[in-house]
Amino acid sequence: MLFLAIPISAAAQNNGDDVFIRLNQAGYLEEDSKVAVVFSNKRPDRRFSIINAETGEEIYNGKLQTQKKRGWGNFKHYFKADFSEVVTSGNYYLLLENPGVKSAEFGIGRDFSYKNHHEDLIGFMRQQRCGYNPFLDMVCHQRDGRSMFGPMPDSTFVDLSGGWHDAGDQLKYLITSSNATAKMLKAYELIPEKFADKVNALGQEGSNGIPDVLDEAKWGLDWIHKMHSSPGELFHQVADDRDHLGMKWPDKDSSDYGWGPNSYRVAYFATGEPQGLREYKSKATGIANLAGRSAAAMALGARIWEDFDPVFAEKCRIAAIELYEMGKEQEGFQQGNSYGAPYRYNEDTWADDMEWAAAELFINTGDENFLNDAKRYAQMANSVSWMDKEDAEHYRFYPFFNIGHFVLYEHVDKDFQQKLAQYYRDGIDATLNRGQGNPFQIGVPFIWCSNNLATNLITQIILYEEMTGDAQYHDFMLAQRDWLFGNNPWGTSMFMNIPEKGEYPEDVHTSIWYLTGEEVPGGLVDGPVYKSVYENLKGLSLKEEDEFAQFQTDFVVYHDDFGDYSTNEPTMDGTADAIFFMAWFAMDAENKND
Repeated sequence: MLFLAIPISAAAQNNGDDVFIRLNQAGYLEEDSKVAVVFSNKRPDRRFSIINAETGEEIYNGKLQTQKKRGWGNFKHYFKADFSEVVTSGNYYLLLENPGVKSAEFGIGRDFSYKNHHEDLIGFMRQQRCGYNPFLDMVCHQRDGRSMFGPMPDSTFVDLSGGWHDAGDQLKYLITSSNATAKMLKAYELIPEKFADKVNALGQEGSNGIPDVLDEAKWGLDWIHKMHSSPGELFHQVADDRDHLGMKWPDKDSSDYGWGPNSYRVAYFATGEPQGLREYKSKATGIANLAGRSAAAMALGARIWEDFDPVFAEKCRIAAIELYEMGKEQEGFQQGNSYGAPYRYNEDTWADDMEWAAAELFINTGDENFLNDAKRYAQMANSVSWMDKEDAEHYRFYPFFNIGHFVLYEHVDKDFQQKLAQYYRDGIDATLNRGQGNPFQIGVPFIWCSNNLATNLITQIILYEEMTGDAQYHDFMLAQRDWLFGNNPWGTSMFMNIPEKGEYPEDVHTSIWYLTGEEVPGGLVDGPVYKSVYENLKGLSLKEEDEFAQFQTDFVVYHDDFGDYSTNEPTMDGTADAIFFMAWFAMDAENKND
């Protein structure tokens, strides 16, 4: 694959005079601000040019602007190359004639950048499917699962087959799956025209009259229906870290939960109380995070499926109300469970989920009680998030932005709208302040799954603009997007195979890559972490020489290496979160302004 900085002359390679160019390899829309970062230990010539990759013609030249912000060490000089004036569609590269370095090619314009990448992300979701997996063409985990902590006797079989494998492992969580399902449904509702129909409900080639994003979301809805096994009942997790035995075929799962390998797996019932079968216990005060998010997904499903399957829509409508009432009865949070390791999903927020559910249910029913609930929960949720924190427990503030404020916004008076907008601004301002301290303008803390934070920051700013018409954060939002596609110290996209000819995560921490060697476009990897986080996680060991060694610092690291599950494991929920913003960038400009 291509590195982001490609020396023209061999003399520029592998010495202290190297100059590196970092930019968005996926490309830019015509109206975008367009900024690259250049860094080196020796000052380069200050002039740069934008060259048409097809004709070799110089179409723009400019002057590098010195950046006083340091890039977390390693290099002495940082510069900004601003070529926002280039608005003609085409393929280009950035050239520094002295010392003779050019960037990878990048596109400008919708036909040269984001046209269909959101469909790649949906394709990645299909290869995460549990049950029938269309990518592998195999069926797995049909014995999920046997209950623990439920009202039924422990080890009672409950059919919880289906859903998605969470990441590179084969666990299944309602925590993440409820969010992924609801976010895909919301993406479709907000931008329905951008989603294609190329596969059937099983994910096999051939249209079925339903957009593929809805086929994938229904895979999630069907599993949530199973997890909501009866009125008043809700399971929240299938399997645990006993899964972590190395890379394995999902239909030959060697993990053993007490019923033999490749057999039944444990299914944890949501009690709203701390759980754990061994020394590591979760924290819990209720189930409203899970019930609320699942209710939001069901309310969206009820609304959308009226056009496709009214019977299924009614099933979702009933489930949405049941789940919402369960959340009200047990306000609080349920966390993920571990078994032999200390890591788990540490979510401890829930009012945001109940706000989202109440707002969606108000849209469906017009019942003012739901509106009043949504406003009450909105004020409880406020602007609480990861955004003003430099550190946080894994998945503590989840989902990573509160979409409930956006859903509620158009249904309240102007005074309450101003309050909701301010909640968003509080978080965005905190990240903006952080981003001003580095040349890439990245505004997220480098906790585990930092790319999920960047994805949700992008979405929060987009929806804030949609709510208020205030575009003051737009360029900052673009900087977060550009970071994810290569404008970062390592010069790599954080999405698998996007762009196809660029530098992207290749040696990802997944069984599919390890066992088949096949790359699956679209998966968003965890992303950079604080070096202190990397050094304190168990079981990390790079399998190959670090290709990014000269860009690692004592502050933050990223490795495109199968052995690093902390930075290079693609996640199902992070990918689902990114579908909306990828589709949004693929929209025609006039549609954005409607």
